[in-house]
Amino acid sequence: MWTIPNIITSFRIGLIPVFVFVYFLDWRWAHEIGAFIFWLAAVTDWFDGYLARKLKQTTPFGAFLDPVADKLIVAAALLMITHTYASVAITVPAVVLMLREIYVSALREWMGTKGQRDKVKVSVIGKWKTTVQMLALIGLLSGLQSFMGVPLYWVTLGHILLYVSAALSLWSMITYSISAWPSIRDGAK
Repeated sequence: MWTIPNIITSFRIGLIPVFVFVYFLDWRWAHEIGAFIFWLAAVTDWFDGYLARKLKQTTPFGAFLDPVADKLIVAAALLMITHTYASVAITVPAVVLMLREIYVSALREWMGTKGQRDKVKVSVIGKWKTTVQMLALIGLLSGLQSFMGVPLYWVTLGHILLYVSAALSLWSMITYSISAWPSIRDGAK
């Protein structure tokens, strides 16, 4: 159970309270350091999956824990940016992203009970959504528009990418729903 990838995934879960605590410190660089911790968690998400495949250490526990870790840290980040920016322009796509995560998780769980989880396995669109979403959240969490006088426009880019990730999120949700539709229809009878 305690393979290297599972330890990395557990580390990612352990980063969540650190990330939230640091982000809300009354300190000049708190948001930037919080964004860095979130970035570190995002990198470990890629790294644990890579190691699980490379070292042949995939486990049922890891298959369960990895998406839970992802959803927990993303949910925390979405709550934090809605709090920080307190704007409809951030809140609406954040809510779309959260609703999609809950819906797709429930759909995958239900399809698993039907022995058809493969019909709603992670797709390329879902991977794009995750990548764009992580970049958006890093930009919005950091609050950086410039660094040492060099324009970065991270917040502006973060806003744009948040909407792109929300659109990809809806697209992937619809795609998963279409794949699952025959089972949903048959299950409703």
